Amino acid sequence: MPGTGTPPAAVVPVPDFAACQAMREEHELALWGNLDRCLTLAEALEYWRGTGYEERHLFLARLNGQPVGLCSVTLPLRENTATAGIDVLVDPPCRRRGYGRALLEHAESLARGRGRTSLDAYHEVPLALVQPGSVMVPAKSGAGGLPLNDLATAFAMAAGYELEQVERSSMLALPVPPDLLAGLEADALAKAGDYELIGWDEECPADLVAGYAELKARMSEDVPTAGLDWEREAWDPARVRQEEQVMVRSGVQSVVAAALHRDTRELVGYTVLNWRPAVPASIAQQDTLVTGEHRGHRLGMLIKLANLRRAQARWPVARSILTWNASENQHMLAINTALGFKPAGYEGEWQKRLG
Repeated sequence: MPGTGTPPAAVVPVPDFAACQAMREEHELALWGNLDRCLTLAEALEYWRGTGYEERHLFLARLNGQPVGLCSVTLPLRENTATAGIDVLVDPPCRRRGYGRALLEHAESLARGRGRTSLDAYHEVPLALVQPGSVMVPAKSGAGGLPLNDLATAFAMAAGYELEQVERSSMLALPVPPDLLAGLEADALAKAGDYELIGWDEECPADLVAGYAELKARMSEDVPTAGLDWEREAWDPARVRQEEQVMVRSGVQSVVAAALHRDTRELVGYTVLNWRPAVPASIAQQDTLVTGEHRGHRLGMLIKLANLRRAQARWPVARSILTWNASENQHMLAINTALGFKPAGYEGEWQKRLG
């Protein structure tokens, strides 16, 4: 089921697409007990349409008419054109029968046929599944690891993928006590006199969109990526607007907080939180960036505090925020810890280079 053929969100999904969505939701519920990390149906319908920046393919495997698994391939079109994103999921009753290997070979064959030489994949492991004394597979980044007895970890290793990086997922319980926010803010403001904070919902103001695009390009290269074959992304105002429109069509609401340098009026940092009415109790932390030349002024803490306040006011029904950070990104992890985030699990970033 190629991504370009997926129906728009207003159309009832075809049976194969509905089966893929059901399998995803069942997997998330079994792993986490909730759908906080799962695309909603509206998001999935929009995502698999693809964009001018990424081509997306989704395939469903059936046996005697019954779904047994799925695989997908994502192909960047503007940069990172030697890479492909690979994903495989097999329905639990159908595992250990070779279906996963067959689906993986199908996905890799498609990527290879499109000239891709570097494949990347990821999967998450809840904290509760990492037991004391577990034999761990260390990430090549030198920070973090995944348990060897995790089925997805063993599958990736057997297929020739290497664990390049481990991200830690963390959760913040809401609401955050106001006195904690006030204390952190007072401490950070003492070092940020040359900056002011601004914010917006969904759509970046027209006079800031060029600077925002530059920050998003910086984000694509500044975030720790270990040994993954990822290049800087080219962002311009048109790409920002396209992303914003996709989010709106997906039913996703966003709040953005940004730091502005008073003298130059340059945007120097931003952070994003997303909320979905279909999953009202959970908020997702997206990008957070402060440009290198403006670090050391507690701007990361300030923009997170500002956005947290805006999110709690706009979405009072939310009860938690999820975030992900590279295990080696100790600075951002320290900010999150100060805010009250607690570890929830780990995400492995895998890579396989084709010969």
